Amino acid sequence: MTPNDPDEWLDRSLEAIARAPLGPVVRRSGRVERVSDGVAMVSGLPEARAGERLVFEGGQSGFVHVLDEETLAAVLLDDIAGVAQGDAVTGTGDVMRVPVGPELLGRIVDPLGRPLDGLGPITTTAKHPVERPAPAIIDRAAVVEPMQTGTLVVDALFALGRGQRELIVGDRATGKTTIALDTILNQKDGDVTSVYVAIGQKTSSVERVIETLRRNGALARTIVVVAGPSTPPGMQWLAPFAGMTMAEELRDTGGHALIVLDDLTRHAASHRELALLTRQTPGREAYPGDIFYLHARLLERAARLSDALGSGTLTALPIAETDAGNLAAFIPTNLISITDGQIALDAKLFNRGQKPAVDVGTSVSRVGGKTQARSLRDAAESMRLDYAQFLELEIFTRFAGMPDTRVKAQLARGRAVRAVLAQIQHAPLRLADEVALVLAVQTGLLDGLEPAQIDALRAALPDALDAAGLSGADFSATLSESLHDQIVECLKGLLPEPSK
Repeated sequence: MTPNDPDEWLDRSLEAIARAPLGPVVRRSGRVERVSDGVAMVSGLPEARAGERLVFEGGQSGFVHVLDEETLAAVLLDDIAGVAQGDAVTGTGDVMRVPVGPELLGRIVDPLGRPLDGLGPITTTAKHPVERPAPAIIDRAAVVEPMQTGTLVVDALFALGRGQRELIVGDRATGKTTIALDTILNQKDGDVTSVYVAIGQKTSSVERVIETLRRNGALARTIVVVAGPSTPPGMQWLAPFAGMTMAEELRDTGGHALIVLDDLTRHAASHRELALLTRQTPGREAYPGDIFYLHARLLERAARLSDALGSGTLTALPIAETDAGNLAAFIPTNLISITDGQIALDAKLFNRGQKPAVDVGTSVSRVGGKTQARSLRDAAESMRLDYAQFLELEIFTRFAGMPDTRVKAQLARGRAVRAVLAQIQHAPLRLADEVALVLAVQTGLLDGLEPAQIDALRAALPDALDAAGLSGADFSATLSESLHDQIVECLKGLLPEPSK
């Protein structure tokens, strides 16, 4: 037969008809009544559900945010320029879903899982809803494993556990992201995979985070979810939920995950913006009444699963910004009550050069010593109380005369502790290094040393411990007296000879 043979064309057509599915197709369609500022009011979809994914005539996607009697408010996730009044809107009958799986590791994506790094498409085998119920109490297990951050002031004084939710809170530019980022860097050689979610952050700031992860070899074990300040408010609203779903998949398959939400103050602002655009009743500071429930249902998804479900863990480090150190503001107060503690950063400490600028008086971990490595717990047993007493004593001695010998010794010990707790950014410490530093300062080896000498000691310590064969010791168990003596001797060899 020739290519234009009518019989051949007829055979192909009959085969196509035979393969075509026959039957009724239900399609629910509505119309855009008005659209502005990333929100479209839609009519004609009375059966739509809250959170349902909608498809607009031009291919744009959105989801149902508010249901009214006659209309619904749909939040757009794509450019609003292609949506006009009168356009058709189709309900999908499904909720918003994002791709999940190990294929996302090392990639930079938007909240819908679309690549932003120019490395080609991402092929995953599953998509999960962005809104999922938190694990039930019976499906959870106690938080007992340590989450080493590599930041000494946190690991020694406010220990974190795998499955915990610890808020990082402080004024703008006080090092909040740095602490979270150093925690991610500290996991690059371990069994914890990370998800970093940037919500409304400046493009330059996100680029610095990505470059730091790449330069330190941690990007390959991290998923970066970016919703920039120029993206629609719906994308910023969706970002933490999408990141949490991606992290949950890593936990639910028996692994350990860490998620950083940077930051939930901007997420709350996007929620308030959407609420005001959809004419929801404003409450305190113009936030809608469900703002607490919004963040509670998000952060409750972080947990350690029971042994029957694989013992996977998901640790959350949400970040919140304060104004002038006001921890009593609405959003910080909400997040403090939802999480298992907070690492509070102080602008005055930061400006005085104490970095990380952690305020030991207002910071707390409600899990604490239960998860702290036993060796570090034994070494730092009284460190927090001693340091807090030193800070008070230092203030009093500014207005008094020359203190006696005992007070001088206490001040010297406190200054040594402060110098040890100072740490340069993006240089997380190993557990062995942390234990050695704490033992050195608690046993008085560092009393009277200048901060520059302590910095030199910190820099030389890892190689010295490796040479002494101590870095590979079982630091999860209680340190024996002999191991304690070996570390002390190792540190003494690094210290300058006392002056005659």
